[in-house]
Amino acid sequence: MDASFHLRRSDPRYPVELTTCLADRAPERVTVLGNLEILQRETLALFCSVRCPGNLIVQTYDLAHKLRRAGVTVIGGFHSPMEQRCLAILLRSPHPVIVCPARSLPKRLPAEFRQPLEERRLLLLSPFDDTVNRVGEDTARQRNRFVAALADRIFAAYAAPNSHTEWFCHEILAWRKPLLTFAGRANENLLALGAKPINPNDLSQAQPG
Repeated sequence: MDASFHLRRSDPRYPVELTTCLADRAPERVTVLGNLEILQRETLALFCSVRCPGNLIVQTYDLAHKLRRAGVTVIGGFHSPMEQRCLAILLRSPHPVIVCPARSLPKRLPAEFRQPLEERRLLLLSPFDDTVNRVGEDTARQRNRFVAALADRIFAAYAAPNSHTEWFCHEILAWRKPLLTFAGRANENLLALGAKPINPNDLSQAQPG
């Protein structure tokens, strides 16, 4: 298994999307563990907040299975319970996944990460200094921006009206990145902002081209 390393802004491999979207908030360096070539693939960011209507949780779980079968490369923080369940589904796929914790990379890797890393289908990225070893609201928001900046498309299962998540979706749309969500009354606010409804039976919106 490869050792982790730091990717500085001066490195030609540093993702240009970070400076394009985040400007002076782009991290000076990114800690990397795993197959960096995965970043060259088209990616879909997956966000599902802790507070989410039950029917959307079921739809998100179903969507994760379909993304796995379709071979979509998913990037996320995978911190909320629903996101963790989605990650477990995606890690059972032969397709790549990118995980970005809201802290420095853990010194002891979860057991479920070891085989995907050895098979070079997992990439771990952290924009935080090695001393940041706890997850907080501020680090979670920084991480979410980091993930969305790296992604080609963003899927948000739900954002409560006037919530931090809704303002985050405003920011994503200002970057002119495609924002996807589920159709339905619960997401009328996101659809009104400009998010596009995803069709779980046709994932062409979530894929290249």
